[in-house]
Amino acid sequence: MSNLIRNALRIAPLFLFAAPVSAQSLDSGDTAWMLTATALVLFMTLPGLALFYAGLVRAKNVLSVLMQCFAIACMASILWFLVGYTLAFGEVTNGFLGGFDRLLLAGLTEDALSGTYPESVFVMFQMTFAIITPALIIGGFAERIRFSAMLLFSALWLLLVYAPVTHWVWGGGWLAERGFMDFAGGGVVHVNAGVAALVAAIYMGKRKGFPMTPMPPHNLTMSVMGAGMLWVGWFGFNAGSALAANGDAGMAMLVTHLGAAAGSLAWMAMEWIRFGKPSVLGIVTGMVAGLGTITPASGFVGPEGALIIGLSAGVVCFWATQIVKRTFEIDDSLDVFPVHGIGGFLGLLMTAFLANRLGGQGFLSENITSSGQQFVEQLIGAVAIAAWCAIVSLLLFKLLDIMIGLRVSEDEETEGLDITQHEERGYYL
Repeated sequence: MSNLIRNALRIAPLFLFAAPVSAQSLDSGDTAWMLTATALVLFMTLPGLALFYAGLVRAKNVLSVLMQCFAIACMASILWFLVGYTLAFGEVTNGFLGGFDRLLLAGLTEDALSGTYPESVFVMFQMTFAIITPALIIGGFAERIRFSAMLLFSALWLLLVYAPVTHWVWGGGWLAERGFMDFAGGGVVHVNAGVAALVAAIYMGKRKGFPMTPMPPHNLTMSVMGAGMLWVGWFGFNAGSALAANGDAGMAMLVTHLGAAAGSLAWMAMEWIRFGKPSVLGIVTGMVAGLGTITPASGFVGPEGALIIGLSAGVVCFWATQIVKRTFEIDDSLDVFPVHGIGGFLGLLMTAFLANRLGGQGFLSENITSSGQQFVEQLIGAVAIAAWCAIVSLLLFKLLDIMIGLRVSEDEETEGLDITQHEERGYYL
């Protein structure tokens, strides 16, 4: 006993001078999940979105789409490190744009935490969102844009549109202060990308022959494979936005899956009724519509809400594609605006009425006084994001058109972008 007492007295001073315990500590489960979610979101772009889009264009342009997705992934990564992250998540000063305190990821160390996992993982997780958002816009100007113009537009758009909007919503900016609800990117990603694609399609004009000349996808097998990868990757997109391995992540994954399934079936049904036969292109497009629409609500709704949102997405986005292409004859090549833009907008508005899991009890969280009031906030946020994106995107297109020209020539468009922009062919017969 005396030896035990002596040993206790000997080590007691070590506790008196020990470093204080941090209020936040590393959680290996949260860290493992966020690492996995980050990889899943990158998987959405490469190879998911790249294959999905590449299969939808004509054979002479397949490599151009793959190249655009790959180049954006590389460029956006570097820009995020240099200045994008600080513009989105830097010090909150005016609520519009983050401060420059995190320029070049200043202050980031191996031990730095964001919640219960390394901040380096949060930086990388958000980087994958910054990659896929400008990559989605490719579908609006596919098969007719110069590669150099695409690169410059994507870089400037990331810094002038995506980063500020991210700060508004997720970086503590003015929309966050108002209580705007966007769990995983209905406004930040989908409304943003959809509106930019619409502006691109209108400003650049139709592809040669549109809408009289049929322009069917050259390889639907490739598109279906890409769509399946998007579906799987979207679990990281939505469930990862819980930023922890917990019940919120589990529910977000469940409602994401249900939204995708319901969107697919609803689109298939609409196509069956409208055209007499369901198509493979229709069911995978319905899946993307369901995923995009459930995204802003995925952390706030339960299974019933997900079913309603998914079914609504399939119907509304289906008709949106018909109106955009058939009524207005806007050549949004791969339906980015009617699927992502309209879907994101719809999901944001429906969140106000279907949210039931924002830290409270009942139909809506106790933090929200009424669904009507929240609807107003959702509408303000969605319109503000769309307006900012439309104005800046139009100015960027005009500037680049004057500087270097946006469109390839008619002869180059006829020959295909694979050869004229990259001196390669996707297929050698």
